[in-house]
Amino acid sequence: MIIGNVVLGDDVSVWPLVAIRGDVNQVSIGARSNIQDGSVLHVTHHSEHNPEGNPLIIGEDVTVGHKAILHGCTIGNRVLVGMGSIVLDGAVIEDDVMIGAGSLVSPGKRLASGHLYMGSPARQVRPLTPAELEGLLYSAGNYVRWKDDYLAETK
Repeated sequence: MIIGNVVLGDDVSVWPLVAIRGDVNQVSIGARSNIQDGSVLHVTHHSEHNPEGNPLIIGEDVTVGHKAILHGCTIGNRVLVGMGSIVLDGAVIEDDVMIGAGSLVSPGKRLASGHLYMGSPARQVRPLTPAELEGLLYSAGNYVRWKDDYLAETK
């Protein structure tokens, strides 16, 4: 389900049982990103205490794993959000980051580029290896191919 002010870049794939709600602020998803099954993407409304609210901005070549929750945060390019992870309001995930499955990124937290983060709350574990950095693009590209295959089968 996609409702409200939602902008999808080229080759974005949204898989079954995903809810993307741009009802009270904008959701923007960059090219070649994939939102996997059961994920929930939402925003924070404009208010007296938070005049701009928190839009949800997702960069390019991002993989959002199954049943992740992204709420009013900013996700850079080439990021993997592990299955069941939660990223909360005002958090900023820089480019080239992996967030381990089941992690919780607290409101307003910033995750530095080039690292693996895990836990609740998410903590920096180690730098990403060259193979892991390559894997971020591989994952996004794979989901573009799967989307294209699926669409070809349904014609």
